[in-house]
Amino acid sequence: MDAATDDVGLLVAILPDHLHKDAARLAAADLMEIIMDLGRRAEARFPDRIQPLGHYPVERSDLDHVLERIGEFTEDNRAGIERTLHRISAIRNRQGDVVGLTLRVGRAVFGTVDIVRDLLEGGRNILLLGRPGVGKTTLLREAARVLADEFGKRVIVVDTSNEIAGDGDIPHPGIGAARRMQVPRPDRQHAVMIEAVENHTPEVIVIDEIGTTAETLAARTIAERGVQLIGTVHGNTLENLVMNPTLSDLTGGVHTVTLSDEEAKRRGSYKTVSERRAPPTFDVVIEIVSRDEFLVHSDAAQAVDRLLEGREPGGGRRTRDADGRIQESAMEAQPVEPVAPAPRPGGDEQARIYPYAISRDVLERVIRSERLNARTTSRPEVATMIVGLRARADDGRLRRILDATGLPLHLVKNNSSAQLRKMLKNALNVVDNVDDDEVRDAIAEVEHAIERVLAEGIQIPLAPRRPPVRKMQHRLVSRYHLQAHSEGKEPLRHLIVEPPAQLS
Repeated sequence: MDAATDDVGLLVAILPDHLHKDAARLAAADLMEIIMDLGRRAEARFPDRIQPLGHYPVERSDLDHVLERIGEFTEDNRAGIERTLHRISAIRNRQGDVVGLTLRVGRAVFGTVDIVRDLLEGGRNILLLGRPGVGKTTLLREAARVLADEFGKRVIVVDTSNEIAGDGDIPHPGIGAARRMQVPRPDRQHAVMIEAVENHTPEVIVIDEIGTTAETLAARTIAERGVQLIGTVHGNTLENLVMNPTLSDLTGGVHTVTLSDEEAKRRGSYKTVSERRAPPTFDVVIEIVSRDEFLVHSDAAQAVDRLLEGREPGGGRRTRDADGRIQESAMEAQPVEPVAPAPRPGGDEQARIYPYAISRDVLERVIRSERLNARTTSRPEVATMIVGLRARADDGRLRRILDATGLPLHLVKNNSSAQLRKMLKNALNVVDNVDDDEVRDAIAEVEHAIERVLAEGIQIPLAPRRPPVRKMQHRLVSRYHLQAHSEGKEPLRHLIVEPPAQLS
């Protein structure tokens, strides 16, 4: 069973007197943070509830009381309490004065690493993903301790915000015999990562929150020097990471390749496809769903390749029950095998397009080049849609055709192939390659919704999306054991993410 040390009493002790009594009474193993905002009542936040503290709004003197009892704020507006893992973050007004504080409880939890101990022992590079507060930093801290104390390795923790090893010059005992290097400014994290390797001969580097291009390059440099790397990154899922242009290099990067006609036909794909550019920096990617449930992609390269082919990434689900037993089950939807020919974009039914004041030659070239499931027709009565120029939208003849057929009308500004390509892909629900802004926005939106649903237990409606994008959102929702259903009619059809049954 896990054991935790949190020194929560030291955090409560820095509160003003009128908040101290309530906070001490509420302090519990699941207390996440205490919020103090000027002019509002303070709050104690737990995973499933929020509890007001005190009877009066927070005053400036209350904020000053706390500020006098903590360390100095760094450039990222974070401070701490010496020899603890607690983190205090500030909200400032335009003049730089503190008008709000978030006092987050830091805990060293022993035993969390058991679920992935075999991966640590194997010396592989491991990347942890997951929503904020799910336990990534806690797992990093425990991994550093286990590798240093139990496996006897030379471990260095690069601690940018002092979250892993606490505030002050002496690191928290939660990292065991691992050494800690502090980072003077957040923008120097990549330099300290390289300095650690060059000056202190580590066997393992532990790094929290890789988030810039410089840090991804530093991570690759460390891995290429044969040093085991264990880190976390901004992002909830492997899919999200692969589509992030700043961080995708951690999983090998993505580039666009143009295939020959024969190869595209053999693959059943577009002529232009996205492929992995290089071997991943990290051998293993772990999605932390909850403290006791991990999705483990033990072959990151294969998982990324599957995603870029439009398939499930596979992997294994590891869970820990109340008695501490670890269970593992495969996440493979089907065995890895040659990709079946993909259907043409635009769905199973072929679209029949009647062009009005549009160049049929240009329209047909776009259809051929994008392999769209569509053709042109000169007879509006057999068409399924009409494409016309915006400037001719009020033509009497066009109005009569629309009145007689009831067909949907799609307008473009001009006859250019770029305009027609964009319009047709929208009309036929075609999703571009993985670097499409729409796909990235949709993933970010559903991840934010998942966080709110899990934290607040409420329904969250999403923005209208095309069917293939909604399917992708559905897949992400299901990974967190949540449900979603679609509402509305195209093109306004959208998902609604549901809370777990016990919170409904």
